[in-house]
Amino acid sequence: MAEQETSSGLEGFGKKLLNLFIKEEPTTGKPITAFPQNPPNPVSVPITPASPVPAATVREPTASSAVPEGAVDTKFVDHFAAVLSKANQPGPDYFEFRETLKNLSNLNLSEDQQYQAAWASFKAMGGSANVAGLVSSANQYLTALNNDQQAFSKTVEEALTEKVGGLSNEQKQLQSENEQLAKQMLEIQRKMDANNERLARIGGELNEQRQKITQNQSNYEATLAVFVGQIKRDLLKLGEYIK
Repeated sequence: MAEQETSSGLEGFGKKLLNLFIKEEPTTGKPITAFPQNPPNPVSVPITPASPVPAATVREPTASSAVPEGAVDTKFVDHFAAVLSKANQPGPDYFEFRETLKNLSNLNLSEDQQYQAAWASFKAMGGSANVAGLVSSANQYLTALNNDQQAFSKTVEEALTEKVGGLSNEQKQLQSENEQLAKQMLEIQRKMDANNERLARIGGELNEQRQKITQNQSNYEATLAVFVGQIKRDLLKLGEYIK
């Protein structure tokens, strides 16, 4: 496959990649879908699978936070175009084979015939005469995509740690503050209830104490009147009886 060097060429490669690996549904308005990912091999040659992403980087969706279904994003198409362009080697390889296979998909051929015809065309354009060479080039692309996936998963983990982790810490802090405020509010409410009970008792005590004081004042006045009256009477009698 020819090297894609310029940014404009890379953009065109992205569109080409989108056309080769993703197809539009015949019915208008249907979403774009990928071509079959596991077609039967015309020749039995072991294909080396790309290394899986480490399990630690895979997050299972929880019941409270289900992961939405993904959709093909043109920005990632352009990204993968760059990844595959860097992994490309000069000369016909898997990419040309896929391009030929895509062109044959419009013909009225069975899938087996499509792969056989694409293989014959691939060899005719100067590609490897041994299917193992074609498989090897396809695995190179898989390895490049797998390495990119692992790098992307790492950035996702870092983003989760930085952004989601920061928000999670803030959430815990606010929840803790709310718990403390709730305790304070409960204590304030208890204090208010105690004060209201005391206020109710004070109302009765005020009347009682007012009556006691008023009664005491009345007794004082009555007793004072006895002493004052007696002294005044004595003074009156002294003036009357003693000259």
